[in-house]
Amino acid sequence: MAYDASTIEKKWQDAWAGAGTFTAVRSDDKPKYYVLEMFPYPSGNLHMGHVRNYTMGDVIARYKLSTGHNVLHPMGFDAFGMPAENAAMASGGHPKDWTYSNIDTMVGQMKPLGLSLDWSRMFATCDPEYYGQQQALFLDFLDAGLVYRKNAVVNWDPVDMTVLANEQVIDGKGWRSGAEVERRELTQWFFKISDMSGELLDALDTLDNWPAKVRLMQENWIGKSRGLQFAFSTVEAPEGFDRIEVYTTRPDTLMGASFVGISPDHPLAKHLESHEPKVAEFCAEARKGGTTAEAIETAPKLGYDTGITVRHPFDTSWELPVYIANFILMDYGTGAIFGCPAHDQRDFDFATKYGLPIIPTFVPEEGASEEFTEAYVPTKTEQVWWVKPINWEPLATGQEAIDATIDFCEANGVGQGVTNYRLRDWGLSRQRYWGCPIPVVHCDDCGVVPEKKENLPVQLPDDVSFDIPGNPLDRHPTWRDVPCPSCGKPAKRETDTMDTFVDSSWYFVRFTAPRATTPTDLDEAAYWMNVDQYIGGIEHAILHLLYSRFFARAMRITGHLPQGCDEPFDALFTQGMVTHAIYKTTGADGRPVYHYPEDVELRDGSGFLKDGTEVEIVPSAKMSKSKNNVVNPLEIVSKYGADTARWFVLSDSPPERDVEWTASGAEAAHKHLARVYNICGRIKDMAPSEAGTQGHDEDLVREMHKTIRDVTVNIDSFGFNAAIAKLYAFTATLQKSKASHAAQRTAILTLAQLMAPMTPHLSEEIWEYQGGEGLIANAPWPQADEAMLVEDTVTLPIQINGKRRAEISVPADMDKAEVEKIAMATDAVVKALNGGAPKKVIVVPGRIVNVVV
Repeated sequence: MAYDASTIEKKWQDAWAGAGTFTAVRSDDKPKYYVLEMFPYPSGNLHMGHVRNYTMGDVIARYKLSTGHNVLHPMGFDAFGMPAENAAMASGGHPKDWTYSNIDTMVGQMKPLGLSLDWSRMFATCDPEYYGQQQALFLDFLDAGLVYRKNAVVNWDPVDMTVLANEQVIDGKGWRSGAEVERRELTQWFFKISDMSGELLDALDTLDNWPAKVRLMQENWIGKSRGLQFAFSTVEAPEGFDRIEVYTTRPDTLMGASFVGISPDHPLAKHLESHEPKVAEFCAEARKGGTTAEAIETAPKLGYDTGITVRHPFDTSWELPVYIANFILMDYGTGAIFGCPAHDQRDFDFATKYGLPIIPTFVPEEGASEEFTEAYVPTKTEQVWWVKPINWEPLATGQEAIDATIDFCEANGVGQGVTNYRLRDWGLSRQRYWGCPIPVVHCDDCGVVPEKKENLPVQLPDDVSFDIPGNPLDRHPTWRDVPCPSCGKPAKRETDTMDTFVDSSWYFVRFTAPRATTPTDLDEAAYWMNVDQYIGGIEHAILHLLYSRFFARAMRITGHLPQGCDEPFDALFTQGMVTHAIYKTTGADGRPVYHYPEDVELRDGSGFLKDGTEVEIVPSAKMSKSKNNVVNPLEIVSKYGADTARWFVLSDSPPERDVEWTASGAEAAHKHLARVYNICGRIKDMAPSEAGTQGHDEDLVREMHKTIRDVTVNIDSFGFNAAIAKLYAFTATLQKSKASHAAQRTAILTLAQLMAPMTPHLSEEIWEYQGGEGLIANAPWPQADEAMLVEDTVTLPIQINGKRRAEISVPADMDKAEVEKIAMATDAVVKALNGGAPKKVIVVPGRIVNVVV
């Protein structure tokens, strides 16, 4: 039979839609299962990475539906953000029009894939109905003390002209614009995520079904540390600055201190800045760098000697200079540090630059030189020799020495042990238009006033322009200027909008009741939450996943989630990318020219353009529009069908690894599906009474049940490529089978069921063609018969002096003596013995026979 994928797939997509097959409705008769892929940004084009991600979720959703679960599998769009504003600025259009047009396009691209999505629940985060409920959440968080406003030094993107969270700064640059990030002090809104640092950290141990690497990334980002907080007393400092508080995670290096450093935003630095022009000039230069650890580590280390000194807490005659330094942040610890150049490379570089002493506290071995050419930073368990002891025995470095130092300092009144976390509060203010408005009003008399809930949503105005850089909401008087909700006097709306990561931090809960007139419907949330299986990229390990964990807790505190619903995602899977070879030549200007795959002909491992020019092939690179190595999913669906695309992206590599898309691989996948379709036709054409050759029915049935077992186990463990390998093998068995019509019909129906999560359209067609009842999507998953999994015979290898020389097939329950007799009679053993007797024969039942001659 001719395999016409386009006709088959349209037929079954219409059938599913007409029957409402994937519409999720609460039911007490079935266990629920919530599977969710991270929703996309509406860029306007579906790419093969989307296809792979959504197909994985679809396999799980369809499989769980077949195993008797009530499945929720929704889709939406993460639709706010800078790309829409940039597109509007470039084209003269409006972000709203650009976004909704792209959503329509992407929905039209998704539906031909045959995904088992409940489209009735779809929403975009830029829908006023959605962000109005987000504003209601904000007000409840504000009332619960989970949101606050303060002046803060922030990361400023000078191109996007907005604040960035630390997590959005990559190598000192804005995550979208690529611009060098600067430090600025602005009044900002913050979520109090740092209050939950300990809880978020401890709960990682409960996430058994999350990848270990994701949990470790979050653990490192939260960054728990125990250190010493104490104060240096100052000498000749301005009035009111008689102490400088310091927090250190390395108090064991205190006797190696050679300077104290303070942030340019430390109160003492600001006081000096207001009185001394040179200090102001230095601080302004220092603030040009970013606030992230990466930016600080890579930036040149700059310092300004204030002329102030401090007394060492263990020896008041020992004075240390105080520097303003560009690598110290005000929002971590106290905004002040002591520098120990001998045991910190950053401090070593700073001390070398400014001619400060380098004083070792310990050395790697007894009698080692105390003249260091670089910082000596031992491992946590390395034994060291102390050269500046403070009344304790020599210890290993690491927490043991730190704890001993803290104990000593506390006993001597020098300071106290403090546990700190690296995690900072989440700055959510963004100076842009296309985002969720922050629902507060600024009144000269009343201060910051929350908007009334009955006035929500605070909706974005449509009549804005982007011809001037900056936030157009600041320039929109009829939207910005409003009466105060409290006193009624003239006031101004907050013109900052929310970080788009707020939008994606609770969308999974909204899917449980997307049309509710409150942020959540508690009954629906209690039924559907948590997400049983979440699927998405490893790049979201810190930003999205950590913020979502915070939001779940905040929503529980404010009554929008049931008690105990603190972790939103029970299981997490991070998939690999889809890659493709890059084809390039060198242009006349010496720059690379990239060519589309369809313009390159592959011959004997080389690539050629139509004019015969040979191209350089860069294998297995991430798909990128700039490299022209993208594959359009719609073209693949049009040429081969959605089932071919689905089958290929699942079959070629374990799902957590990258998969390389190749034209030959896609063509091979299509040929295999056509082969399955033709086997179906051959079986249909068999006479119903046609009997099989003796024994072949049982052989086929036995292989069928093994395949049921193996495919089931592999789908349960996300081993989609392994499941497909088993299906390939069973297809080959069925193709050459000489079993009866009845046995082959049962086998092809079972094969269709096992393939249905991966190739749903073809499977439905085979199911109908062979007389299956109803839709295969609703058919119960086949069960393996344990009796058919028991082997009647086993094949045992025979090793002679440790090398495999033969094998025998014997009944599985044959006793060892009989197995030995058969093994000794094989030609290989007889030849090896050459008339003699073996030195030893070892029979391991069901596994192997070893003969030593």
